[in-house]
Amino acid sequence: MEVVNALGRRKSAIARIYVSEGTGKITINKRDLAQYFPSSILQYVVKQPLEKLGVAEKYDIKVNLCGGGFTGQSQALRLAIARALVKINPEDKKALRAEGFMTRDAREVERKKPGRPKARRRFQFSKR
Repeated sequence: MEVVNALGRRKSAIARIYVSEGTGKITINKRDLAQYFPSSILQYVVKQPLEKLGVAEKYDIKVNLCGGGFTGQSQALRLAIARALVKINPEDKKALRAEGFMTRDAREVERKKPGRPKARRRFQFSKR
């Protein structure tokens, strides 16, 4: 099997991944998964598509992650992994789609409007 690459995005985080056959090692920006995401919840989020298909020990994943915060980054990486797994084996798409791993979460930060302190918040108003 050659290297399969995929892209995942969430908010302003972008995950570019390269999947090759191996022993289940996930390297993010040249650091180990546990080192990059110390939180066990975020590690769980990243591994969800692999655990669902039972292929966690089958592939080595090299990741370039940039932008966003740690939650957005972990979710971008989850989407990228799910997309790569579908490229490897298209029959897996139905199982991943049912869990919601194939859906790109399109919610982005709304821009700040002029004449307001935030996107929708208005300045305090008093008649007196």
